[in-house]
Amino acid sequence: MIETTKMKPPSGSAVEVFFTFLKLGLTSFGGPVAHLGYFRAEIVERRCWLSDEQFGQLLALCQFLPGPASSQLGFTLGLLRAGWLGAFAAFVAFTLPSALLLVAFVTVMPLLAGDIGGAAVQGLKLVACAVVADAVLGMSKTLCPDALRRTIALLSAAALLVASSAFAQLAVVIVAAIIGAYFIRAITVLENNNGFQVCYGPRVGGALLVLFGGLLVSLPFFATGQPDFASVADAFYRAGALVFGGGHVVLPLLQDAVVATDWVAPEQFLSGYGASQAIPGPMFAFSAYLGAVLSPLDDTYLMAATALVFMFLPGFLLVAGVLPFWNAVSRYPVAGRAIAGVNAAVVGLLVAALYNPIFTSGITRSADLAIVVIAFGLLAVWRVSPLIVVFWCVIASVLTLWCVP
Repeated sequence: MIETTKMKPPSGSAVEVFFTFLKLGLTSFGGPVAHLGYFRAEIVERRCWLSDEQFGQLLALCQFLPGPASSQLGFTLGLLRAGWLGAFAAFVAFTLPSALLLVAFVTVMPLLAGDIGGAAVQGLKLVACAVVADAVLGMSKTLCPDALRRTIALLSAAALLVASSAFAQLAVVIVAAIIGAYFIRAITVLENNNGFQVCYGPRVGGALLVLFGGLLVSLPFFATGQPDFASVADAFYRAGALVFGGGHVVLPLLQDAVVATDWVAPEQFLSGYGASQAIPGPMFAFSAYLGAVLSPLDDTYLMAATALVFMFLPGFLLVAGVLPFWNAVSRYPVAGRAIAGVNAAVVGLLVAALYNPIFTSGITRSADLAIVVIAFGLLAVWRVSPLIVVFWCVIASVLTLWCVP
């Protein structure tokens, strides 16, 4: 049985994309997994730019590739909505708030000191719990409509709760694709047998992949070993190109690149990492802080921008390069069944992440759980804006300092 899902062709503007992702860049607390929940609530549910099936396909593609998965997803959503200008607008709007805060972290950190600041940061963690729980509920209804796909999701979650490494995630996705290709019968075929309306073809995609490999090979020849622009570009590009899993997985690579080379002191590295936990936006924006720390005073912003751009560039080149080929493959029925299996595994991945690290690091007492339950109700039952949920969790967390023993 084959069902057909209608898809609206890309019709947005870069300005629309910019302000959509600026809102997300200012409110998306909780790390890369929580970002997926924010993206789905804003892009799929509120704005209807694409369907849950398409969102799941894009997420699966970004999970396959090295780089920051949530930022790659945002970049691709902007690309599909408004072309290359939309992709650039999505990146700038989603990343700039966190990058600016991290460059100015010396000013931000005192605001987070003390009991009230700590309670506010705790409230932001609770927001992530509610947002991801709502995303799991919504995506499971769409992506797991039958017993087999619900089974794939549950087994994927169980496997990732036991082994949560990036390679375990990749293995789960591959196994789910194989199971889907052989055993799933009811699939969704997208309009025109094409997954997405891409503004370029395989030739451009191939050129982007060549550029990705060319930069990876050529940049080391220009590096001097000193913290100059060429060396910083090489170090951060290599870290962004070789990290699977995104988020916190990139920290060891960055530590090798800047601490082991004596560009950044260990205490500076750890201080910046701590600041990055208290702000919205992508974890990879930590690169802007490192670029600012290791630069001469008069080049601070330019070096921060260099580190930031070259940190994200390889992941964006990869996902943009692969996207038209993914389109060509996804039109075949066996590929559609495999993608259906992958989408079910993505739900399981979110279930596992909802427990660890989101619940385990966010909920430390019964009052936290009560705040999350109400926040989840605001999202799932009353369908309020995530921004209201942010205010609720932060205010409630601060009030517990005086109201809860």
